[in-house]
Amino acid sequence: MALRIGVIGGGQLARMMIAPAVELGLDIRVLAESEGMSAQLAATAVGDYRDLETVRAFAKDVDVITFDHEHVPQEVLRALVAEGVAVHPGPDALRFAQDKLDMRARLTELGVPQPDWARVTGAAALQAFLDDHGGSAVVKTPRGGYDGKGVRVVRSAEDADDWFAQLAEDDALLVEELVSFRRELAQQIARRPSGQMVAYPVVETVQRDGVCAEVLAPAPAATDRLVQVAEGIGRQIAEGLGVTGMLAVELFETDDERILVNELAMRPHNSGHWSQDGAVTGQFEQHLRAVADLPLGDPSPRAQWSVMVNILGGPAEGSFEDRFEAAMSEHPDAKIHTYGKEARPGRKVGHVNTAGDDLDDVVYTARAAAAHFA
Repeated sequence: MALRIGVIGGGQLARMMIAPAVELGLDIRVLAESEGMSAQLAATAVGDYRDLETVRAFAKDVDVITFDHEHVPQEVLRALVAEGVAVHPGPDALRFAQDKLDMRARLTELGVPQPDWARVTGAAALQAFLDDHGGSAVVKTPRGGYDGKGVRVVRSAEDADDWFAQLAEDDALLVEELVSFRRELAQQIARRPSGQMVAYPVVETVQRDGVCAEVLAPAPAATDRLVQVAEGIGRQIAEGLGVTGMLAVELFETDDERILVNELAMRPHNSGHWSQDGAVTGQFEQHLRAVADLPLGDPSPRAQWSVMVNILGGPAEGSFEDRFEAAMSEHPDAKIHTYGKEARPGRKVGHVNTAGDDLDDVVYTARAAAAHFA
């Protein structure tokens, strides 16, 4: 019988696991939050991932549980593990992607380079941090933020008063130094339960309004030192946190040539979408191999350059279907991936991948193809 992979969450990441699962002969099943989600082709259950009984019932019919997102509560995950369910990544690792304060504390223990940070529960502590860091800082809600949500640059303690007012007892905010960086990078590592790891090339990510807009793979003008440091950080975190599956480490390359960890994701990640068409083994196949504890695939690039451009928002008028013919005919070498989502301003509704030997040409083609869907 085929190995049954259960994915909690019905978004585009689960959707993009379906094709490689079929190719690998894996039986993929999805617990979607609602009907009609991106991964509806494999949605065998619909329900609340925060409800133990719902997740327990779903887990009974699969061999391994993995995730489209990091939001499943710890108590649900630990109950599954206690009942003998294989969960990858497990709760002991996943909590560091769920809570940024826990992440910062653990990375500090591991000696991983990161921005200065502190746990703050009120305006006085925040002001003290600001005073020590030139009057500016970044405040983050420890849980639940993504794509720029739950992140705020502050220049006075009062700038976070509304967030402090909403804190429950014993909760806190995370404050970090405002890093002066020349660009953002991402390092992906795949690790299987038996310990085998492989590393993808470090990539450059381009953010607009807090959302990833483009990815250049590998990162242009990356020195040997940068490549070695980024990969070393990724491997250290994957091993030190016991991650299984795909790990994405978001990084800052600072103006003074340091490499600092920004955030973590323990699943396939937007920074790795280029690998679907640009690597020997794409991140979605790799994640399935890893959580199933199968030998990991080759992460090497197929071409000198690969570029991913997100389709954000979608067509203001008409449908995606109206745009495919022109996009495909004008850019036959572009790979177009859509998520089955309705258009909405700022929403990630698809992406385009291109590859080749001339970076300028590859970037132009990806942008031009994606523009057909604006």
